[in-house]
Amino acid sequence: MQFQLSPELIEKIEILVEEQNDKELLLHLEDLHHADIAEILDELNLDEATYIIKLLDSEKTSEVLMELDEDDREKILNNLSSKEIADELEEMDTDDAADIIAELSEERQEEVISNIEDQDHAADIKELLRYDEDSAGGLMAKELVRVRETWTVGGCVREMRRQAENVTRVHSIYVVDAKDKLIGRLSLKDLLTVDTKTKIKEIYIPRVDFVNVHTEGEEVARIMQKYDLEAIPVVDDIGRLVGRITIDDMVDFIKEEAEKDYQLAAGISQDVEADDTIWQLSRARLPWLVLGLFGGLGSVYIMQGFDEALETFPILFFFTPLIAAMAGNVGVQSSAIIVQGLANDNIRGSLFHRLLKEVGLSLLNGIALAALVFLFGFIVGQDQLTSLAIALSMLLVIIVAALVGTFVPIILDKRGIDPAIATGPFITTSNDIFGIFLFFYISKLILGF
Repeated sequence: MQFQLSPELIEKIEILVEEQNDKELLLHLEDLHHADIAEILDELNLDEATYIIKLLDSEKTSEVLMELDEDDREKILNNLSSKEIADELEEMDTDDAADIIAELSEERQEEVISNIEDQDHAADIKELLRYDEDSAGGLMAKELVRVRETWTVGGCVREMRRQAENVTRVHSIYVVDAKDKLIGRLSLKDLLTVDTKTKIKEIYIPRVDFVNVHTEGEEVARIMQKYDLEAIPVVDDIGRLVGRITIDDMVDFIKEEAEKDYQLAAGISQDVEADDTIWQLSRARLPWLVLGLFGGLGSVYIMQGFDEALETFPILFFFTPLIAAMAGNVGVQSSAIIVQGLANDNIRGSLFHRLLKEVGLSLLNGIALAALVFLFGFIVGQDQLTSLAIALSMLLVIIVAALVGTFVPIILDKRGIDPAIATGPFITTSNDIFGIFLFFYISKLILGF
C-alpha cells in the first residue's frame, strides 16, 4: 500500500521521539522507504529530525539525507559531528557524497573527509569536488563496472562480481585497454552465451557514447535524451574512463535547471525558495522589479511626448494598456518557444528562415487580432479612422514584439547567457516600451495630430 503522511502519524512519531522510545520508533520506520522517511522529517523540528537520523543505521540515513530539502539537510548536518557525517558518506555513492560535502564549509569538508575510513572512497570524493558542479565531472559517480579487453569471459565474470559489490545499479559494462582508456561496452547477452575462455576483445562492442569531464550538464542531458541512455560513461582529457552518469542523477539535474529557468522567467535572479529569509527573497526579486520600474517610467516619458494626441484623441489613452499587454504577451510567447527549442537543441537552420517564419506567424496573428479590434470599434460606434489607427498599430506592435521575443533569446544564447532570462520582465518591459511608442507614432501618422 502506498505511503500516506497523516497528522496522526506525525504526532505519534513526535511522542516516541520525546519519550526516546527507540524500539517502537524503529518499528514504525524500518519498513518505510527512505523517501517516505524524508517526508516525515520535513514535518518535524530540527531536534526531532536529528534524533531520528542518529537513531537509524547509516545505510538508510545516507539515502534519507539525499531526499531532504537542501536547507533542511544543511541544518541537520550542522547538528551532526564530522565523524557522524563521515559515517553517512561511507554508505553513499561518490557523486551523492560529493554533493553533501560541497554544502559544508571548507574547514568542515577537510574534517569530514579525514574521518572517512575508506581512503579510496575519500580520494574519489575529493576528485569529484574539483569539477564544476554542473559539468559531467561534477555529476558523475566513480562507481562502475569496467573490464579489460585482454580478460577472458570467465575471468571477467569473477572480476565483475567483485566490482559490483560497490555499485548500486549495474547499467552498463565498460571495456578499457591497458591504460584504462575507454574502448567500448559489453553486452550481457554476449557475456552469457559465449565460451568462458573467449577473450573480451573478441566480443565487446567498440561503439559507445561518452562525454568528457568538462562537458556541460545540459549537453549531457541532450545526449542521454537523444539516445535513450540509462547511463553514460565519462572520460578525462586523454580518454581514460573516470566515471559514469546515471539517469536518476540526470533527472535531478534537469529538475534543478528547470526550477532556475522558471525563476529567471518569472523575474527572480537567484535560486530561492518560499521559506528563505525576506532579505534573500528581496535580493532575488528586486533587480527585476527595478527594471520594470524603469520600463514603466520610460513608457510614461513616451506618453508625455504625445500629450497633444491625448488631448485631441483621449480615446487612445484607454487603449494603451491593451497595446502594452498584447506586446508583452506576444513577446513572452515567442521567447518561451525559442528558449524551449534552445534547451532541446531544436533551433536549427539560418536566422533568415527563422525571421521569415516569425514574420509570417506574427502577421497572421496580428491581422486576426487587429480585425477583432476594428470590429469592436464598429460595434461600439467608434470613429472608423480611430479604429483603423488602433488596429494597424496593434498589427505592427505584434510583429515587432514577436521578433524581439524570438531573437533576444537567440542572441543571449550565442553570447553564453542563459536565454531563460529573456522570457521574464526583460521581454515584457522592452515590448511595453516599443509597443506604446509604436502605438502613438502610427496613430499620429494616421490621425494627423
